[in-house]
Amino acid sequence: MLELKALTKRHGNALLLDAVSWQWPTVAQSDGVEVVALLGPSGAGKSTLLRIIAGLEIATSGEVLWANRSLATVPVERRGFALMFQQFALFPHLNVRDNVAFGLREQGVSKAAARNAADAALVSVGLAGYGARATTALSGGEQQRVALARAFVMQPRMLFADEPTGNLDAATGAEIIELLFQLNAEQGTTLVLVTHDETLARRCQRQIRLAGGRVQS
Repeated sequence: MLELKALTKRHGNALLLDAVSWQWPTVAQSDGVEVVALLGPSGAGKSTLLRIIAGLEIATSGEVLWANRSLATVPVERRGFALMFQQFALFPHLNVRDNVAFGLREQGVSKAAARNAADAALVSVGLAGYGARATTALSGGEQQRVALARAFVMQPRMLFADEPTGNLDAATGAEIIELLFQLNAEQGTTLVLVTHDETLARRCQRQIRLAGGRVQS
């Protein structure tokens, strides 16, 4: 179980998160799958919250725990979470295969095993045979599929998708959302989806709203 205890984040005089407390069961549904919609206006603290959970930012105060163990000293690559961003966040100096394999290599997986896993993940997102290509030569939708493969190849405890279709046209974005739901169901990984789309949020098993840095009841 992921538990947040009174997470507060300040940036100068700005209060980004205000004592956020939360619990996410690792398996909330009988089939082991949960999709959570994280909603809120711009500036509500959604991205900041996800970055703190993942270890990319440090909270001003409060704790992030997994199975009652604090993650304060656990590095990003050992937390077991994966993130997707609307900016794709791919490494331009690495080809598609090595982008997908990057997290596995950071965990100590051999180059050969990581690349084999990456190729299999690319098949699952419809990019078979793309491994040797440069990411800069791909369309936006293809780049986000690479990012999706990179996330799921880690078999994460939880996947945080921070408005993953924000830089895509409507049709391509819809394809990415369907692929997210499909892979999430196949792997049984809890998915936390940041979105402004109320229709999409209603497809999720749970909706959580942030406003003014606080969870709204």
